[in-house]
Amino acid sequence: MLDGRHIAVVGGSRGIGAATAIRCAELGARLFIVFRSREREAVEVAKRTGGLAYQADASVDGEIDKAFEGYSSLDGLVVSAGIFEGLPIEQMTVEFWDRMMAVNLRSTFLSVRAAARSMRQGAKGGSIVIISSTAGQRGSAIFSAYATSKAAQIMFVRSMALELAPDNIRVNCIAPAWTETEMADASLTELGREEVAKQFALGRIGQPEDVANAAAFLLSDQASFITGSTITVDGGFDMRG
Repeated sequence: MLDGRHIAVVGGSRGIGAATAIRCAELGARLFIVFRSREREAVEVAKRTGGLAYQADASVDGEIDKAFEGYSSLDGLVVSAGIFEGLPIEQMTVEFWDRMMAVNLRSTFLSVRAAARSMRQGAKGGSIVIISSTAGQRGSAIFSAYATSKAAQIMFVRSMALELAPDNIRVNCIAPAWTETEMADASLTELGREEVAKQFALGRIGQPEDVANAAAFLLSDQASFITGSTITVDGGFDMRG
């Protein structure tokens, strides 16, 4: 389904990003793993997928461009870099807000910009997938900065889908609900996994592989007529009463 395609995963060292890289490799893709600080994990994912690992802070202007140099034939991009933190509005500082927007939103913008340049050079088109969150669709108390960054990702995707369509570059978004990742571990432990699982219509918390399967579909030709969309992968979480 993805035979021979060059796919970059920004934030591919763990969680949803790592699961997506592994799934794409299983489907025949050639992987390029971009990581910020978790070198050991990124190298492990690269070994498992037969891909390459490259260190870059995607929120810093110019770093992701250097990472993509030489990838004029980039076929796909997945942006899974992000942080998940919350504070009540009275405790929230400008520094906290700006960090959330930099890691979750600016990294998305810079990664898409770099990938679009590469895909346009290759003149073959491509597919871009951004990992957002259901929090960006419904809002979230205490996690308002996180939810805002994720809502902005969704609108950015829709805008990029329109802008890049003439170059046959599709841009889509995935919005997972609670997913068993290292990033969500502390919150899930505090809330209680059994209690959280009860909120899902399907009776379980999401797994990284659930999101990875959706990402692989959007990267493939099977989704060749899908762009500007947000696919919700939430096990019926948002249908709860």
